[in-house]
Amino acid sequence: MKSLLLFVSAQLLFCISASSQTTVAKRQSVSATVYSTQRFNNLDKAMNDWVQNGWMNGGVGLIMQKGKIIYYKSAGYNAAKSQPLSKDDLFRIASQTKAVTSVAVMMLFDAGKLLLSDPVSNYIPSFKNQTVLKAFNEKDSSYTTEPVKREVTIKDLLTHTSGLGYAQIGSKEANAIYGKNNITAGLGVQDQTLLGAITRLGKLPLMHQPGEKWTYGLNSDVLGCLVEIISGQSLSDFFTTRIFKPLGMNDTYFNVPKEKASRLVTLYMEDSTGKLNPADSFSWNGPILINYPLTEHKYFSGGAGLTSTAYDYALFLQMLLNGGELNGQRLLGRNTVRMMTMNQIGDLSLGDDKFGLGFAIVTEKGSADVPAQVGTFSWGGAFSTSYWVDPKEKLVLLFYRQMLGGTHNEVVERFRALAYAALN
Repeated sequence: MKSLLLFVSAQLLFCISASSQTTVAKRQSVSATVYSTQRFNNLDKAMNDWVQNGWMNGGVGLIMQKGKIIYYKSAGYNAAKSQPLSKDDLFRIASQTKAVTSVAVMMLFDAGKLLLSDPVSNYIPSFKNQTVLKAFNEKDSSYTTEPVKREVTIKDLLTHTSGLGYAQIGSKEANAIYGKNNITAGLGVQDQTLLGAITRLGKLPLMHQPGEKWTYGLNSDVLGCLVEIISGQSLSDFFTTRIFKPLGMNDTYFNVPKEKASRLVTLYMEDSTGKLNPADSFSWNGPILINYPLTEHKYFSGGAGLTSTAYDYALFLQMLLNGGELNGQRLLGRNTVRMMTMNQIGDLSLGDDKFGLGFAIVTEKGSADVPAQVGTFSWGGAFSTSYWVDPKEKLVLLFYRQMLGGTHNEVVERFRALAYAALN
């Protein structure tokens, strides 16, 4: 997945209670849901080494196979060495929000509320008669445009082929044009509504013609807006009532409750010497406060806004691995999951891999360089959280750190290699 860990930033002393294997059929005390093998000791040692070397302050690893947790540990520390990182601490999962938004959209598809071929303008009129960027002047951010050849569809959004760019973390053109129009990446927004921002976005030029390229952009934020319009619920309420509660995801939020605020993991950044330090804020072409999950807000970014635990997100991924069902709760039809986890971008270039309806998909060529089987689907978040789902191995992997950037992101691929090597 090499090139796809682009916005992932590519992605824990241990506390573990060895016990019999435990299924995720019921929400149980996760402290007793682990067993170990000799090869998992290699993973233990590696993660401790990464902490000792200063490559990460702490992290959580979780491995499930055939619906059973076979490895679930934390290593390292949170804010200080006196505070060990707990495996049920809350992580900003950033772009892992996108998969949840994609599931919400496909639930509406299953309910007959939308078609993938629907033009977005059917629901958000400003997406009618869009234009495409033709020339851009860096000096004053002026630009010229040309007409779109066809309208942007819901499928274009799900596959990141719409032509929308990313605000704040995208291309120089997208950063400038969106910035002038108060369009953001969606984190810590207090003074806007989602519908207002997405309506403005629809009036701005696309970065390329719809369907002609794969471009990582604000597609999932638009999808989140569509969920709100079509369902009549806020994205937060839809996620909570339709996804999180049915799956038992009791620690996943846009707004982290006050009683759980102490569990939010400290975000770290490297200084010029390579040393990790807690960050108070960071800048994506403008300052963003680190503790945005603790600041009450009503702008729910479908592309980046969620905070969760490795365990909660593992439940979500296991639902997908099961073909749309978990614990007797069916969220999606099995063929809908099939659609989501197959190549949906044809011959468009995305490194060695492809993209489905919300996920990167490992191809035959891509699997030659990684242990993941063909058909593995994955993504991650900009604050160093990563996940993979391997249907052939019936495997769910998650590796969570809480860092922005860093010079040792190779630990993500090392974690995956060690995890696969430990499988029976």
